[in-house]
Amino acid sequence: MATQFHPEAIKFLRGLARNNNRDWFEARKPIYLRELKEPMLALIEEINGELAGFAPQYIRPAPKSMFRIYRDTRFSPDKTPYKKHVSAWFSRQGLEKKSGGGFYFHLSGKELVIAAGVYMPEREQLLAIRTYLLDHYMEYRKLAKARNLRTLMAEFDGLRLLRPPKGFPKNHPAMDLIACRQWGVSATLPAETALQPTLKKEIVSRFRAATPLIEFLNRSLTAQAEKTATLHSLY
Repeated sequence: MATQFHPEAIKFLRGLARNNNRDWFEARKPIYLRELKEPMLALIEEINGELAGFAPQYIRPAPKSMFRIYRDTRFSPDKTPYKKHVSAWFSRQGLEKKSGGGFYFHLSGKELVIAAGVYMPEREQLLAIRTYLLDHYMEYRKLAKARNLRTLMAEFDGLRLLRPPKGFPKNHPAMDLIACRQWGVSATLPAETALQPTLKKEIVSRFRAATPLIEFLNRSLTAQAEKTATLHSLY
């Protein structure tokens, strides 16, 4: 039987959004563990089983895919201790500690977000993707506009720079892509979607449709990672 959440999970997340403090959370931690963490881990395992058929290199152990609900507040002006959602990230093998392309979803009291892309690339990765787009931008456009993907997800704005990145030709026909700092697609569904037995299908169908685009984005990054590994092995 496919994993789905219970109404108590949505109720908890909405309550946490209104009462983001340790006293409230600790008093209800058993609810979080039972209604959110346990189902999330089970759902991730089910998604891994589906990824085996079309994107096996993105399978990760469920505890490593699921993000902690505790926020890192050390360098943030926002000192609320908890995230308002539960989330998971499926990164490509070999890029686990990097910010390459991958699959993501989160559930909050308001929405279910399903996404795929490159979100926080390191400086070298940003350069690698932009350089790759110089010669392969038409392939990216074709993949991003694929009919099966467009019916399920939409491109996000990419935090585009106002000026061309340094060292790149300002009149390049793909400057709208090269100037981005993120690349990918997402879909936002009602939170109540997570209460349905079709939850896994909603997520997996979008991951499947986005796989060619994610593989494109990771192409230059996996080559970079392999080159780095080869250099390290020589010393």
